[in-house]
Amino acid sequence: MAPAITLAAETELSAANTGFMLICTALVMLMTPALAFFYGGMVRVKSTLNMLMMSFISLGIVTVLWVLYGFSLAFGTDSGSLIGWNSDWVGLGGIGLTELWDGYTVPVFVFCAFQLMFAILTPALISGALADRVKFTAWALFVALWATVVYFPVAHWVWGAGGWAFELGVIDFAGGTAVHINAGAAALGVILVIGRRIGFKKDPMRPHSLPLVMLGAGLLWFGWFGFNAGSWLGNDDGVGALMFVNTQVATGAAMLAWLAYEKIRHGAFTTLGAASGAVAGLVAITPAGGAVSPLGAIAVGAVAGLLCAMAVGLKYKLNYDDSLDVIGVHLVGGIAGSLLVGLFATGKGQSDVAGLFYGGGLEQFWKQCAGVFAVLAYSLAVSALLAFVLDKTIGMRVSEDDEVAGIDQAEHAETAYDFSGAGGGAARTTAAPAPVAAPAENKKVDA
Repeated sequence: MAPAITLAAETELSAANTGFMLICTALVMLMTPALAFFYGGMVRVKSTLNMLMMSFISLGIVTVLWVLYGFSLAFGTDSGSLIGWNSDWVGLGGIGLTELWDGYTVPVFVFCAFQLMFAILTPALISGALADRVKFTAWALFVALWATVVYFPVAHWVWGAGGWAFELGVIDFAGGTAVHINAGAAALGVILVIGRRIGFKKDPMRPHSLPLVMLGAGLLWFGWFGFNAGSWLGNDDGVGALMFVNTQVATGAAMLAWLAYEKIRHGAFTTLGAASGAVAGLVAITPAGGAVSPLGAIAVGAVAGLLCAMAVGLKYKLNYDDSLDVIGVHLVGGIAGSLLVGLFATGKGQSDVAGLFYGGGLEQFWKQCAGVFAVLAYSLAVSALLAFVLDKTIGMRVSEDDEVAGIDQAEHAETAYDFSGAGGGAARTTAAPAPVAAPAENKKVDA
């Protein structure tokens, strides 16, 4: 994320950079509905709408919280290297229309809106691990609490001026720690509290719509260019363009690596594997893409694709129910991409910091480790605590009957697909013909 890198101060608003950032902001907003489609296709029919809504509700909740206090907590004046605050930003008051983000050529409002889309997407990522079994009211409350006590502080650590990871020099261009490791660790914390789905490892729980999964993955890939390239807040020096190229390169490499593993391990190239591999590559290049070369991006993507493909099966061995592989893809992919910065950073991208393979030694690698494992531990512990409190008060899970029958009907009074008119032609209006009697020679004759 650009705030972690100091550029020369500018005093004049750039219409080009501002327009570019508004487009990138819209692309990142698209990623949350794209994620809803991606996850929605991966669940069974009876959970489709609930999965879509678990992403969409974040658009409402986090937007309001961000305006009220989230932006101030994440990017306000530092306090103790842990949190920010700026009373002028409460309700986004006190911000001038042409007031520029410090050191950049885009307005504060543009930076605020861009960061809002990251804040919306991150809790939505968690939802994939909890498919089929969480009360919608409990989930909505969890999103509000988690954004407040986990996401906003962690965003300040990593990207806010004065945050401890910022000051340490942890490189996270667009969210390997603050978004993906944060969400993956949170998913693990929550599922350890709420437990496994009914029928886990016994009943088939296959995706109900792989075309929907592929559509979601394609839209995520598209939106990710705004997510990554936009994080430089402009492109006056070409770093955003490097990130754009590396995003494409790493994603392609990760998809190929996942499919190769899948073919060797399971004997087939699956569409779900292609989609999951692409997302793994997008996750891994997110922290690293401004620091590595395109060849380095191939390495980052290939390593992440392979590791994530291997990791998704751990839930069956370790007996935790990560419904849609949030831990296997986002946590593992985020860790891989963040740590590989310490190996593949060239010193010719977003900064002059070089990794081990480019003569920089292991100093940056250890800094990356500090950021990765601090965020992982904090998010895991606090998320588990939030889930525990909610479970003991209002209850996190739907009833067993509702889970078996389908959470869509129980929580939303709707179903994703209406098959009531799919029975064929018009109703029969005449009586069916009487059955034809069997031929006499075939009838048994009594003696």
